[in-house]
Amino acid sequence: MAAAPAVTASSSSSSFLSQSSFSLKASKSTHRRPAGRSSVTVRCVSSPPAVDTSYKTSVPRNANMAKLQAGYLFPEIARRRAAHLLKYPDAKIISLGIGDTTEPIPHVITNAMAERAHALSTIDGYSGYGAEQGEKKVRAAIAATYYADLGIEDSDIFVSDGAKCDISRLQLLFGSNVTIAVQDPSYPAYVDSSVIMGQTGLYQQDVQKYGNIEYMRCNPENGFFPDLSTVPRTDIIFFCSPNNPTGAAASRDQLTRLVKFAKDNGSIIVYDSAYAMYISDDSPKSIFEIPGAKEVALETASFSKYAGFTGVRLGWTVVPKELLFSDGHPVAKDFNRIVCTCFNGASNISQAGGLACLSPEGLKAMHDVVGFYKENTEIIVDTFTSLGFNVYGAKNAPYVWVHFPGRNSWDVFAEILEKANVVTTPGSGFGPGGEGFVRVSAFGHRDNIIEAARRLKQLYK
Repeated sequence: MAAAPAVTASSSSSSFLSQSSFSLKASKSTHRRPAGRSSVTVRCVSSPPAVDTSYKTSVPRNANMAKLQAGYLFPEIARRRAAHLLKYPDAKIISLGIGDTTEPIPHVITNAMAERAHALSTIDGYSGYGAEQGEKKVRAAIAATYYADLGIEDSDIFVSDGAKCDISRLQLLFGSNVTIAVQDPSYPAYVDSSVIMGQTGLYQQDVQKYGNIEYMRCNPENGFFPDLSTVPRTDIIFFCSPNNPTGAAASRDQLTRLVKFAKDNGSIIVYDSAYAMYISDDSPKSIFEIPGAKEVALETASFSKYAGFTGVRLGWTVVPKELLFSDGHPVAKDFNRIVCTCFNGASNISQAGGLACLSPEGLKAMHDVVGFYKENTEIIVDTFTSLGFNVYGAKNAPYVWVHFPGRNSWDVFAEILEKANVVTTPGSGFGPGGEGFVRVSAFGHRDNIIEAARRLKQLYK
C-alpha cells in the first residue's frame, strides 16, 4: 500500500494509511496556546489487511458456469425493473417483457385440478408417485389432440413439468461432446444450457457469441429462416416455430428443407412448438407434419401459453421410436432413462388440469385465451406501425418484434423503461442477431396494453 504523510500538529513523521485504524494521542507542547486548547497528534497506524476467514471446501467450481455471461436474461430484466422502482417508487410500471401469462386459467380447467386435489384427501382418491412418463390418459389425449394422423403414438409422449425443463433434460441426454446450432436470435435457454453442459467454447466478446455454437442468422432479409446452404453440419439443431422472440412461423416448404438438411447431415432437430396454437395461417403446427421428420426430430411443447400454466407447470416432449442414434440405439430409450433418473413425474394435480385442457370445453377455453392475447398483439402492432417502425411477428405468436435501426437494444430498453415506465425485452438478449430490436410481449391485461400503447405513442410521436 502506498505510503501517506502522517497528519500531525508539529512534525512530518511518516506512516502508512490503513483502512480505519487510527491512534489519537494528546501531547504536550512547549508552545504557548490559548487556555482550554490542547494539541492533538493524529497518527495513521498500519494494520494488516482483513483476512477472509470463511471456510472453503476443496471442490472446484464448474468451469462451464464461469463461461456464462452475467445473469440469465429475464432475471436481469427483473433486476433492472426493481432498480427503476427504487429510483422511482411511485412509477406505475407495465410489464411487456418476460412472456408470462396474465389472464385467469379457465374454470373448466381449475375445477378439474381442484377436484383432483380434494380427492387426494380421501382414501379412494389418494395417489403417490405416478409414472415418470406421465399418466396414460394424458399421454393418449395429447396424441389424439395434437398428433392425430401423424403417426405419433401415446408411448412416444413424455409428460413433464414444462418445455424449458425438458430442454435441459435433453441436454443431459446428448451430453457434452455434441455440436449445436441455434436460430439467431432464439430463446436463451438453448445456448445457456449448452454452455453449462460444456458443449461450447468461451464467450467471444467482439462478436457476442460462444465458440463452438453455430448461430443461424434469422432476420427480415431472409424471412427469419436461415440460409441452410451456409450452415455447417452440427449434431443438434434447436429450432423454435413460431419463433421466440421474432414471432416468425416457418412455412411448410421451409420446414421440409430443414428436415432434408438434418437428414443429409445426420443431425437431430430439437423442435420447440410452445406457441403452435397461436398459428392462424397454414404454417405447420408440428414438425411431424413434414414427411420423414420422425427419423430426425423430436418435439417439445407446453400448456404454459395456452392455458396460463406458467406457474402450474405442464408440458410434454415427443420422441418418436424411429429416431435413432448413430449406433442404432433408440433415442427414446435413453430419454426414458434420463426421465426416470432425474424426474418423478409431473404433478398429478397439474395432469388433471392438462386432461381438462384437452376436453372439448377446455380446448375452446384455451382458444379463447389465445384469441385474447392475439388481440393484444394487434393493438401493439398498430401502435408501432402508426409511429413509423418496422414491426415483425405477431400474426402467429404473442410477440411483436420491433426494429430500432442503429440503436443498441439495451439502450432502447432503458429508454422505454425510464421515459414510459414500460418493460420490454432487448433483442440482443436473444443473441447477436437481435441487436437493434426489442421484443414486446402481448401477455397483459387489456387495460395495461392500451395504457402502454398510449405511453409509447407519447414517447415516440
